This record gives sequence, C-alpha cells and structure tokens, in this order.
Amino acid sequence: MSYSQRIDRVRQRLGDVDALLVSDLTNIRWLTGFTGSSGWVVLDATGLTLVTDGRYGDQAARQMRDAGVLGEVLVGRTGAATLAHLVDRTAGRSSVGFEAAHVSFQQHATWAKAFSASLAPTAGVVEGERRIKDDGEIELMARACAIADQALAEVAPRLADGLTEAQVRNLLEIRMRELGATGPSYDTIVATGSVNAALPHHRPTDTPIREGDTVIIDVGALVGGYHSDMTRTFVIGEPSPLQRELYELVLAAQVAGVAAVMPGVTGKEVDGVCRGIIADAGYGEWFTHGTGHGVGLLIHEDPYANATSEATLQVGDVVTVEPGVYREGFGGIRVEDLVVVTSAGCRVLTAFPKDSPCLPSPPTT
Repeated sequence: MSYSQRIDRVRQRLGDVDALLVSDLTNIRWLTGFTGSSGWVVLDATGLTLVTDGRYGDQAARQMRDAGVLGEVLVGRTGAATLAHLVDRTAGRSSVGFEAAHVSFQQHATWAKAFSASLAPTAGVVEGERRIKDDGEIELMARACAIADQALAEVAPRLADGLTEAQVRNLLEIRMRELGATGPSYDTIVATGSVNAALPHHRPTDTPIREGDTVIIDVGALVGGYHSDMTRTFVIGEPSPLQRELYELVLAAQVAGVAAVMPGVTGKEVDGVCRGIIADAGYGEWFTHGTGHGVGLLIHEDPYANATSEATLQVGDVVTVEPGVYREGFGGIRVEDLVVVTSAGCRVLTAFPKDSPCLPSPPTT
C-alpha cells in the first residue's frame, strides 16, 4: 500500500483551500497508517502534520514511519496545547478546509475563533480517493473473506445440533480469531425462524435453531483494519416448496446482480437488476433494503447500490451484492457476496458455496 501516492492524490483534490484539516479517524488512518483514537492531520501542498495527544506520540511516529509517510508528529498534552499546534500549523493560510461531515458545531466554533484562516467546509475530499482500493487493501480484504469462509464452513454443519443463535455467533467469532482475524467485521447476524429471520439486521438471541427454520448468517472478518462481508441462508431439514422457491429466486437475483457489476454502471442500475427479478416474481414488497454498499476500512462506505444511488462504479471499488426477502411468518432469505470491480467486470472475493440452502457437510481434514 502506497501511502505517499494516497497523500498526493488527496493534495490534487484540495481545490481552492490552502490546507485541509482532517479530523475523521478513518481518513487519518488511510492517509498515515495511524490507528490511535485521537488525532488531526493538517495537509497542504508540501507537508503533512499529525497532531495527537500524549498517549499516542510514539505510536504515531512509529506507524507513520512504518507506512513510509513523511510528516511531523506533534503532541499536545492538553486540549489547549493541541489547539495551539493546530493554530500554528494553519497560520499564514487564507483558507483551511475542514471535513464538514465529521466536525461538530462546537468544534467548528472553537477553530473559527482561534484560527487566523477562514474555514471552508469540504465534503468527500479523502473519501473520494479512499473508496478506490489498491492491491494491498484488496489483499487484506481477500484474506478476511477467506477467514470468514473457513469459519462458516466449520460451523454451518452444526446448525442442526440444537444450538442457539448466540451460540452459533460465538462459535463463528471465536473461530475467526483463531484463524487470524482481529475480530468480526460487525455484530455477526444469526437469525432463525419465522420471526427473527424476517428482520434483516436481527441480533442473535438465545432462540434455538429448529427443524424447518430458515437461518440467515451474515458474517465477516476484520484483518489489518479491513472488513469482509458475506451472507448465506440455510434451511434446517428438507426445504418446503416456498422456501426452495424463494431461495432460488433470491439466488437468481444475486447472481444477476454480481454479473451486472462493472465499471460505469451506477449503484441504482445494480439495485434495479436484483430488485426487478424479485419484483417480477411477485415479491417486490419483501425486498426491504438496498442491494449493496462499499466496504473497506468501514463496513459501510461509498459507493452504495440502492434505488436512488447515482454513484458510478469504478475499477477498485469493493462492494456487496446482497438481495433478500423477508416476511414475518415465513422468515427470511439473503445471499451476499463481496466483489471488487475490475476492468472486465468484477471478481468475487467470498467463496463459500451458495448454490443450495441445505446444510454443508463438515469439512474433511
């Protein structure tokens, strides 16, 4: 991963401001490699300064050095000292851009009073570059996908053993850590039965998994700060005619959605492919969420694929494709893959089989 290239790309987006004050910690991590919980970056045409507090001075210097970032680290032992550093690093500027989506009214008022420069709101300056993943980022996400794939392959055969949703979640998250993940990408979803599986983001409970249930498992691993995201749906026992019909419908929509992912296509168009197939079958009202979202240092980030998204997919975007149907009294079905946009279309990073809702056999050793 080339941090110097990232910084240069952001510099090209500064526009009319003399410097950019970056306050979002995810953007700071992407720019500098710094992973602490307190920091600000002042970036201009020639330099970069990271300001942090006394807990993180040595860590910030080490992480920036490891990332190959040429810049200065300043430590503020108090809030006043931190502000003084920011005032010093913005002195002599006519205008300083700030990240409008990440700065509170109170913070803005403090800066406006202290800085000699005028403050200019900016939107998406760093995020616009961050959404396009480089080879190193894609490799980390591929490793995260492989870990989630393996954990699910080991745990899914046990779904018929009378486990609860929470027990399945625990098994998955423990196994992902054992396989090398920092942790789960998000609160792992295990949703079973006619009520819980009808909730797209149900949180696992002590509800037991029973014969005849649909079980949605939405699982991802975190590796090097980067996320994976995958959903598979299973039926415990022999699927009913309706369960099989709807599984095949969602799978057909998902496969078509993956095939639609390519450079130049909008998120709205990808969503329309999936949504149209489900709606044409008479289940449009059962598909209650967007088709996908970007993934990277955050589990939900640009670009999005939904009914209103005008975002155009670009080579290097990493997005989910995850249509689903949900109805209380039936349960739910969702199939999701994580894909990276390539010049020829897309490459699927998640590999766990999705051709059938039946439980897989235990992996052989």
